[in-house]
Amino acid sequence: MDDYLRVGVISSTHGIGGEVKVFPTTDDVTRFKKLKEVILDTGKTNITLEVERVKFFKQMVILKFKGIDNINDIEKYRGKDLLVTRENAVELDEDEYFISDIIESEVLDEDGSKLGVLVEVLSTGANDVFVVKTMENKEILIPNIKDCVLDINLDEKKIIVHLLDGLL
Repeated sequence: MDDYLRVGVISSTHGIGGEVKVFPTTDDVTRFKKLKEVILDTGKTNITLEVERVKFFKQMVILKFKGIDNINDIEKYRGKDLLVTRENAVELDEDEYFISDIIESEVLDEDGSKLGVLVEVLSTGANDVFVVKTMENKEILIPNIKDCVLDINLDEKKIIVHLLDGLL
Protein backbone atom coordinates (compact mmCIF):
# COMPACT_ATOMS: atom_id res chain seq x y z
CA MET A 1 0.00 0.00 0.00
CA ASP A 2 3.01 2.33 0.24
CA ASP A 3 2.73 2.82 -3.51
CA TYR A 4 -0.73 4.35 -3.09
CA LEU A 5 -1.96 7.52 -1.41
CA ARG A 6 -5.55 7.99 -0.24
CA VAL A 7 -7.23 11.06 -1.70
CA GLY A 8 -10.75 10.45 -0.47
CA VAL A 9 -13.43 8.16 0.93
CA ILE A 10 -16.77 7.49 -0.73
CA SER A 11 -19.32 8.72 1.80
CA SER A 12 -22.59 8.21 -0.09
CA THR A 13 -24.26 8.13 -3.46
CA HIS A 14 -25.47 11.31 -5.12
CA GLY A 15 -28.64 10.89 -7.14
CA ILE A 16 -29.45 7.76 -9.12
CA GLY A 17 -27.04 8.22 -12.02
CA GLY A 18 -23.96 6.67 -10.41
CA GLU A 19 -22.40 9.79 -8.87
CA VAL A 20 -20.81 9.61 -5.42
CA LYS A 21 -20.05 12.09 -2.69
CA VAL A 22 -16.43 11.83 -1.63
CA PHE A 23 -14.92 13.12 1.60
CA PRO A 24 -11.50 14.42 0.49
CA THR A 25 -8.47 13.34 2.52
CA THR A 26 -6.10 15.60 0.64
CA ASP A 27 -5.11 19.16 1.55
CA ASP A 28 -5.85 20.39 -1.97
CA VAL A 29 -9.39 19.45 -3.06
CA THR A 30 -8.88 21.16 -6.42
CA ARG A 31 -6.54 18.28 -7.27
CA PHE A 32 -9.67 16.29 -8.17
CA LYS A 33 -10.11 18.53 -11.24
CA LYS A 34 -6.85 17.15 -12.62
CA LEU A 35 -7.47 13.49 -11.76
CA LYS A 36 -8.06 11.30 -14.77
CA GLU A 37 -8.36 8.07 -12.79
CA VAL A 38 -8.50 6.78 -9.24
CA ILE A 39 -8.10 3.37 -7.69
CA LEU A 40 -11.03 2.07 -5.67
CA ASP A 41 -9.91 -0.11 -2.76
CA THR A 42 -12.81 -2.54 -2.35
CA GLY A 43 -11.17 -4.29 0.58
CA LYS A 44 -10.47 -7.34 -1.56
CA THR A 45 -9.18 -5.92 -4.83
CA ASN A 46 -8.30 -2.60 -6.40
CA ILE A 47 -10.39 -1.33 -9.30
CA THR A 48 -9.15 1.47 -11.56
CA LEU A 49 -11.94 3.95 -12.32
CA GLU A 50 -11.81 6.68 -14.94
CA VAL A 51 -13.06 10.05 -13.67
CA GLU A 52 -15.73 11.41 -16.02
CA ARG A 53 -16.93 14.48 -14.11
CA VAL A 54 -16.03 16.43 -10.95
CA LYS A 55 -18.22 18.85 -8.99
CA PHE A 56 -17.84 20.42 -5.58
CA PHE A 57 -20.54 20.76 -2.94
CA LYS A 58 -19.71 22.30 0.44
CA GLN A 59 -16.68 20.34 1.72
CA MET A 60 -17.46 17.30 -0.44
CA VAL A 61 -16.40 16.30 -3.93
CA ILE A 62 -18.97 14.74 -6.24
CA LEU A 63 -17.45 12.30 -8.73
CA LYS A 64 -18.92 10.53 -11.71
CA PHE A 65 -16.98 7.54 -13.05
CA LYS A 66 -17.05 6.44 -16.68
CA GLY A 67 -19.17 3.30 -17.15
CA ILE A 68 -20.95 3.60 -13.80
CA ASP A 69 -24.35 5.03 -14.65
CA ASN A 70 -26.56 3.53 -11.98
CA ILE A 71 -26.79 3.97 -8.21
CA ASN A 72 -26.80 0.18 -7.79
CA ASP A 73 -23.37 -0.14 -9.42
CA ILE A 74 -21.65 2.18 -6.94
CA GLU A 75 -23.69 2.01 -3.72
CA LYS A 76 -21.84 -1.09 -2.46
CA TYR A 77 -18.60 0.92 -2.31
CA ARG A 78 -19.79 3.37 0.35
CA GLY A 79 -17.02 3.88 2.93
CA LYS A 80 -14.30 2.62 0.57
CA ASP A 81 -11.05 4.49 -0.09
CA LEU A 82 -10.11 6.21 -3.32
CA LEU A 83 -6.37 6.03 -3.99
CA VAL A 84 -3.85 7.40 -6.46
CA THR A 85 -0.44 6.06 -7.33
CA ARG A 86 2.59 8.04 -6.17
CA GLU A 87 3.22 8.95 -9.81
CA ASN A 88 -0.19 10.65 -9.91
CA ALA A 89 0.21 12.38 -6.55
CA VAL A 90 0.48 16.14 -6.27
CA GLU A 91 3.96 17.62 -6.37
CA LEU A 92 5.21 18.61 -2.93
CA ASP A 93 7.11 21.72 -2.01
CA GLU A 94 10.51 21.40 -0.33
CA ASP A 95 9.29 21.23 3.28
CA GLU A 96 6.15 19.21 2.57
CA TYR A 97 5.56 15.48 2.99
CA PHE A 98 2.80 12.91 2.79
CA ILE A 99 1.45 11.89 6.19
CA SER A 100 1.80 8.22 5.25
CA ASP A 101 5.56 8.78 4.85
CA ILE A 102 6.05 9.99 8.44
CA ILE A 103 3.76 7.53 10.24
CA GLU A 104 5.84 5.08 12.34
CA SER A 105 8.73 7.55 12.48
CA GLU A 106 10.82 7.52 15.63
CA VAL A 107 10.25 10.71 17.64
CA LEU A 108 13.20 12.10 19.62
CA ASP A 109 13.54 15.15 21.81
CA GLU A 110 16.22 17.69 20.97
CA ASP A 111 18.67 15.93 23.34
CA GLY A 112 18.32 12.68 21.38
CA SER A 113 16.15 10.82 23.90
CA LYS A 114 13.50 8.62 22.31
CA LEU A 115 9.98 9.76 23.14
CA GLY A 116 8.13 7.18 21.10
CA VAL A 117 6.70 6.52 17.65
CA LEU A 118 4.39 8.69 15.55
CA VAL A 119 1.13 6.76 15.20
CA GLU A 120 -1.31 9.35 13.89
CA VAL A 121 -1.58 12.91 12.62
CA LEU A 122 -4.69 14.84 13.64
CA SER A 123 -5.78 17.65 11.35
CA THR A 124 -7.15 20.64 13.24
CA GLY A 125 -8.12 24.05 11.98
CA ALA A 126 -4.94 25.75 13.12
CA ASN A 127 -2.24 23.11 12.68
CA ASP A 128 -1.74 19.36 12.59
CA VAL A 129 -1.07 17.52 15.83
CA PHE A 130 1.30 14.57 16.01
CA VAL A 131 0.14 11.67 18.19
CA VAL A 132 3.21 9.95 19.63
CA LYS A 133 2.88 6.59 21.40
CA THR A 134 5.50 6.18 24.14
CA MET A 135 7.20 2.96 25.27
CA GLU A 136 4.84 3.05 28.28
CA ASN A 137 1.88 2.94 25.85
CA LYS A 138 0.87 6.53 26.63
CA GLU A 139 0.21 9.28 24.13
CA ILE A 140 1.94 12.63 23.73
CA LEU A 141 0.21 15.24 21.58
CA ILE A 142 2.70 17.51 19.83
CA PRO A 143 1.51 20.44 17.69
CA ASN A 144 3.19 20.54 14.30
CA ILE A 145 4.51 24.09 14.67
CA LYS A 146 8.04 25.41 14.20
CA ASP A 147 8.54 25.87 17.96
CA CYS A 148 7.88 22.15 18.55
CA VAL A 149 8.82 20.18 15.43
CA LEU A 150 12.45 20.96 14.72
CA ASP A 151 13.26 18.44 11.99
CA ILE A 152 11.56 15.72 9.96
CA ASN A 153 14.00 13.32 8.32
CA LEU A 154 12.05 11.17 5.85
CA ASP A 155 15.06 9.04 4.88
CA GLU A 156 15.82 7.97 8.44
CA LYS A 157 12.15 8.13 9.58
CA LYS A 158 13.11 10.36 12.51
CA ILE A 159 11.41 13.44 13.89
CA ILE A 160 13.20 15.78 16.30
CA VAL A 161 10.92 17.79 18.60
CA HIS A 162 11.16 20.39 21.32
CA LEU A 163 8.64 19.77 24.09
CA LEU A 164 7.03 22.97 25.26
CA ASP A 165 6.09 23.18 28.93
CA GLY A 166 2.89 21.28 29.61
CA LEU A 167 3.06 18.83 26.69
CA LEU A 168 4.04 15.88 28.88
